[in-house]
Amino acid sequence: MSDKAELDRKEEEKAEEFSKVPSSVIFEAIRRDGEHELSRPVSALWWSGVAAGLAISTSVVGKGIMASLLPAADWAPGVSNLGYTIGFLIVILGRMQLFTENTITPILPLFLAPSWPKFHQIARLWGVVLAANLVGCAAAALVLAHGQILPGARFEGILAASRHYAEATALQHFAWGVPAGFIIAALVWILPRMESAGEVLMIVLLTYLIGVGGMSHVVAGSTELFLLVALGELGPVAAVLEGVLPTLAGNVLGGTGIFAALAYAQVREEI
Repeated sequence: MSDKAELDRKEEEKAEEFSKVPSSVIFEAIRRDGEHELSRPVSALWWSGVAAGLAISTSVVGKGIMASLLPAADWAPGVSNLGYTIGFLIVILGRMQLFTENTITPILPLFLAPSWPKFHQIARLWGVVLAANLVGCAAAALVLAHGQILPGARFEGILAASRHYAEATALQHFAWGVPAGFIIAALVWILPRMESAGEVLMIVLLTYLIGVGGMSHVVAGSTELFLLVALGELGPVAAVLEGVLPTLAGNVLGGTGIFAALAYAQVREEI
């Protein structure tokens, strides 16, 4: 057999093996990851969550900077939202604690074996990670607002994107948060099947869809809202009640109430 034929045979075997990974195996991989996350100490979750909140701000920065370089044209958001993917790449590839990833990862163990102790563990995980993410977002917003770390024209691009995000009503943030939560949960479900290059591409494609679709993400969006609060353009109560909480509810509904529930439903007879 020639070297080329042998190489082709190995590639076919690899592709066949990859394509045969059943949903139940993916479920088990994510469930084990969820069990690990539920057992981690609070300090580890906290600092990983703060790091994620800081890192996700690069999505806002990337999108704003690219927007500031582009003309005011209908096609411009299609390009500027490529910058929105940067923070998600850092957070997900860096294995930091992002709240919206946890709308599915620790939930699968609960679906498999419901119990009050497990529910308490999830409440602890969600509370710590969400609070840490928001603290990281607030710190990033303060630096952006008062640190003068970017040229004025670039900062104006970030500010314009933040103002646009804050214009949505609470109901809109809730509604637009549902597909964003669904997409992030789907991303978590897909990634165990991906190799390194495919993992990067999938993160870019799905998070780009959130950005260009104008959907609401509770962590990235909080950076934009907190930036306006730091500049005195938006009240903190309004930011939380009209932006953070409705988006949080939408993300949880999309990630846990829809995607995680459907993911479990399709494999519950096989596990």
